[in-house]
Amino acid sequence: MFSATSSLALYMVIALGGAMGACLRYFISQLALQWFGKGFPFGTLAVNILGSCLLGVVYGLIESEAVAGHPWRTFLSIGFIGALTTFSTFSLDTLLLLQQGAWLKAGLNILLNLFACLLAAWLGIKLMMMKG
Repeated sequence: MFSATSSLALYMVIALGGAMGACLRYFISQLALQWFGKGFPFGTLAVNILGSCLLGVVYGLIESEAVAGHPWRTFLSIGFIGALTTFSTFSLDTLLLLQQGAWLKAGLNILLNLFACLLAAWLGIKLMMMKG
């Protein structure tokens, strides 16, 4: 178990990484908007691809023990990349399932994430429209 002091420090590490990731997400989104306009969500696509790549790099560095797992893992994966995109976690989870040969689970993970999240977004919009 963490002590109250170490737990608070861990949350501070996550918050710092999260603030940096969120700022980078905003910067990339605004840049993509300026370059490509509003016709397609290139900013979201860019941060999802970047975040997926970065989480893969972090995972590889931790697995090869090139980077200490704690607190860098928490700062980078949960804080920075977590705020940049949550799609990166989905990508890594799916890739690990595929590497384990769990093709059915990987396919189910893809389908459920795609359709459940689309449905949830749609429901959220509908709920807000009913509220007014």
